[in-house]
Amino acid sequence: MLPSIMSLWLPILLSAVFVFIASSLVHMLFKWHNSDYLQLPNEDEVRVALRKENPGPGQYVVPYCMDMKAMGSEAMQKKYVEGPLGFIVLRPNGAPKVGPSMISWFLFTGVVALFAGYIARVTLLPGTHYLTVFRVVGSAAFMAYGLGGVPEAIWMGRPWKVVIKSTADALIYALLTAGTFGWLWPK
Repeated sequence: MLPSIMSLWLPILLSAVFVFIASSLVHMLFKWHNSDYLQLPNEDEVRVALRKENPGPGQYVVPYCMDMKAMGSEAMQKKYVEGPLGFIVLRPNGAPKVGPSMISWFLFTGVVALFAGYIARVTLLPGTHYLTVFRVVGSAAFMAYGLGGVPEAIWMGRPWKVVIKSTADALIYALLTAGTFGWLWPK
């Protein structure tokens, strides 16, 4: 008989806690993502220009093109050649509020653990060997944590170096999730 998802509440919760702690260490202690972002050489001028028009929070593209047909126009082609090409994400003004982001991140780690646990629950029986649970849960968790950056590199120009570092984080998080489920899998 398959275990119920409720029987997996402890590995779901603990793996979310372990991933949250690991990500905090990666970002606040080791700080290996600090070099992921570059400063514009004319940051103050860009900020003044953006403030002047006061665009609201959202995701923007430069140059903006409404559809594929317009992309082929001479005017758009000129903008592409002149550059720059980029994506800009603007958030509400004010000091960044880390608390809500931390809560959202923790909830996300719990959702990843829940889905990884669900996949294991519908495929594995109680008493399944640790390594088998580890493989199933680890694969599911890695897909959730690690593969999202690849489309961003392909379509939005996110630097591959940044994606590779984030994928390494994902491997750490997936291993923690897999180990927790393997350890606490129902007997």
